[in-house]
Amino acid sequence: MIPRYSREVMARIWTEENKFASWLKVELAAMEAMAECGIIPKEVPARAAGKAACDVEQILAIEAKTHHDVAAFVDQVAACLGEDGRYFHFGLTSSDVLDTALGLRLKEAADLLLADLDELLAVLKERADEFKDLPMVGRTHGVHAEPITLGLKFALWYAEFQRQRARLTAARETIAVGKLSGAVGTFAHLPPEVEAKTCARLGLTPAAISTQVIQRDRHAEYFLTLALIGASVEKVALEIRHLQRTEVREAEEAFAAGQKGSSAMPHKRNPVLSENLCGLARVLRGNALAALEDVPLWHERDISHSSVERLIAPDSTVLLDFMLTRLTRLLKNLQVYPENMSRNLNLTHGLVFSQSLLLALIDKGLSRDAAYWLVQRPAMRVWQEGGEFAQRVKEDAEITGHLTLAEVEAIFDLNRYFRHIDTIFARVFGGGR
Repeated sequence: MIPRYSREVMARIWTEENKFASWLKVELAAMEAMAECGIIPKEVPARAAGKAACDVEQILAIEAKTHHDVAAFVDQVAACLGEDGRYFHFGLTSSDVLDTALGLRLKEAADLLLADLDELLAVLKERADEFKDLPMVGRTHGVHAEPITLGLKFALWYAEFQRQRARLTAARETIAVGKLSGAVGTFAHLPPEVEAKTCARLGLTPAAISTQVIQRDRHAEYFLTLALIGASVEKVALEIRHLQRTEVREAEEAFAAGQKGSSAMPHKRNPVLSENLCGLARVLRGNALAALEDVPLWHERDISHSSVERLIAPDSTVLLDFMLTRLTRLLKNLQVYPENMSRNLNLTHGLVFSQSLLLALIDKGLSRDAAYWLVQRPAMRVWQEGGEFAQRVKEDAEITGHLTLAEVEAIFDLNRYFRHIDTIFARVFGGGR
């Protein structure tokens, strides 16, 4: 069972204590595999598991002298094991431990992010149902287009985050690999069976082939996926920012008692949470670019990727964890103003029905071009002179020469636009709706 969000849960994965603990987990699993393969005495792994312990302060003190973190870790733990210490890290190179342990931690981080996505999806579905039939104007190019419902916006976001969940699930599998193939990937000192048995114990898949390192296209896919999820978070947050604009004000971030929107203007209620999410998405994209830069390494390995991953692995996972949780709470508490949606829907005095009028005239036998210019004439009068579009249409003798008054009134029926919403919802959320 994945615990609910807290900054500490994700951050704990990237502590020094957990880093060394994950290294030790790999080393002990490797010892068990080596014993099973007859490479080291069978009784050694059990004794080692009972004695092995990571002393972070001591490891760091040794590293200050050796200038090598894995060597310092090996020295400290091996000293705990006495005579059995000679079998600790036997036949392994540093990256066997580093990369396999990194796969473990990135897999664990993905599990937390998948749980975050599940919570977000639940809220999106809940609010889609709530606002399924709430009319509002749809906008293209920022300009009023045709009527939609707020529920359709939430359903759209739900479908997108479902795809993001599938992408993260795939990226989790891509990154959940290990390797114990040695200094250049040839298994010169340990057979592939040791790698296979070690990975099985750790819940990882052995890399089919590796050099000294697991190839970084896997990590790039992982961080690109986090950035792509962040882009979807930004997409929703940007929409909320637009809906909260004073001229629109169809939806708004919750504003708590005692909250201040501005140090200077007491009236301000700003979409600060959404703006924050839009900014943080840029960091995820930057980190994804850094992960792409890690893919080409010199020959069988260089160390240029290591410093990058020490930053972007904790930063991107902790950051997306925070972003998903913030978006979930923001949407759960989003304030919605149906009266403003109705006002804005009618702001253009019925012009949003122009395409229905166009199609009705075409259906009566007019060419598309002739019908277009016929509809545009009263539409432009509404833009320039005001008045209701329906009334302007009824006053146009040429249009009413093709359509009866009853047919004109039917064109301006809002319900016609929403007759397929149940079908859309069934496609997004499943049948039985």
